[in-house]
Amino acid sequence: MPAQPPANLSRSLKFLVVGVLYFAEGMPFGFIITAMNAYMAGQGVPPEQIGILSLLGLAWSLKFFWSPLVDLTGSRASWMVGAQVAMILCFLGLSFLVGQPVTLWFWVLLGVLCVASATQDLAIDAYTIDFLETSELGMANGIRSGAYRVGSLAAGSGLLILSDWLGWRPALVGIGVLLAALVVTILVFRPFRLPRPPEALAARSASQETGMLLNGLRQLFAAPLQGLAKWWDSAKGFITQVFTGLARHPHLGVIIVFVLIYKAGDALMGIMVIPFWKAQQFTNTEIGVVSGILGAVATTLGAFLGGWFTSRFGIGRGLLVLGIFQAVSNLGYWVAALPGLGRYAVVTLHLPFWDQSFAIYPIYLASQGESFSSGLGYAPFMAFLMSLCDKRFSATQYAFFVFLVVLSGRVMGFLGGFGVKYLGYADFFFMTFLVSLPAFALLPWILPLVRKIEGRESVVSSQ
Repeated sequence: MPAQPPANLSRSLKFLVVGVLYFAEGMPFGFIITAMNAYMAGQGVPPEQIGILSLLGLAWSLKFFWSPLVDLTGSRASWMVGAQVAMILCFLGLSFLVGQPVTLWFWVLLGVLCVASATQDLAIDAYTIDFLETSELGMANGIRSGAYRVGSLAAGSGLLILSDWLGWRPALVGIGVLLAALVVTILVFRPFRLPRPPEALAARSASQETGMLLNGLRQLFAAPLQGLAKWWDSAKGFITQVFTGLARHPHLGVIIVFVLIYKAGDALMGIMVIPFWKAQQFTNTEIGVVSGILGAVATTLGAFLGGWFTSRFGIGRGLLVLGIFQAVSNLGYWVAALPGLGRYAVVTLHLPFWDQSFAIYPIYLASQGESFSSGLGYAPFMAFLMSLCDKRFSATQYAFFVFLVVLSGRVMGFLGGFGVKYLGYADFFFMTFLVSLPAFALLPWILPLVRKIEGRESVVSSQ
């Protein structure tokens, strides 16, 4: 059941906490995906080795498997600080290896960084679920999306720019200093380390799995196989509790299918967007500016507007109305892929005091529309996932739902290449619109559940 937040923690202060934490959550992702990719390419690392970065990124997908640790042991703040300290040490270690050949130690530090980042994600996501009310999830997820993207850009593209000015070693140390400032912020300011809800602490204290889990971890060092067996036994017991709690939601099977397919159309199309740009002979600069920078701005604006709409009109209406925008936006790429429209100038801009004119092509409009609508659909969907979580098991349950979303996205992305191969771009993009529609057929089961959750929250808040 939802717990009342402390009376002295205003809604604006809670949103500020969300923004700071998700800025921190976005940093490691941007660093690995963008900055390290560019660094290794500049060091002459073969492409097949750079591809290992994608495997390291599996830590963000597989974090569900160690999420019981975050629920059963320690405070949310202690897990955040511990993960951030580990990442700081990794950044400092990487700074010493700059300019040298990329060895096993370099990969080990990146691997530890990814695991620590995924653990930080677990703690931050769970902490956010713990102290936010259901009515605040919509706007909070809009802020969350924007802050995450800014953090990702800061440690990705921002770090690349900083490395050109100062060099890689000072740039990496600078990221470590930024994380250290966040550690101090969490330790000094109470809104970043609120205690867990009473019912969650009571459940954890009464759980036999907690003692078994800790005992198993201790024995990992003395008798690894026996300790691992005890850890697995306790984890199985805890996960049973987690899924027993989820099973209390009516139509759990429908919920799982809905989570898998709500963003399937976006995921199916996403991996093929850049190849489509290249197939239309657009330059890397055009792709970077329109799809990258302007697309990031559009997604952030969409997320904020989606958060406001969800907070104002509820999660259910957000899933329906903003989901429709999310699905229809895929048709923009379908139009851009129709014969003769690839380089058709919709409008030509003549800027004052500038001799050159700029043509606006259909793909430009499709990119901004899809990015904006993707942000719109993000806020109610993430709010829905958070609202499903029991505060006693928030880290594990939310990690489970994220695992489903990531799994669906990876599978859809893999299938996207085959879709283009056998259908061509135009028919493929239209198919991604069709793939977005089945989720709406499940709303007759989903919307009553959302109304029940929001109604229960309203009752608790009024007491």
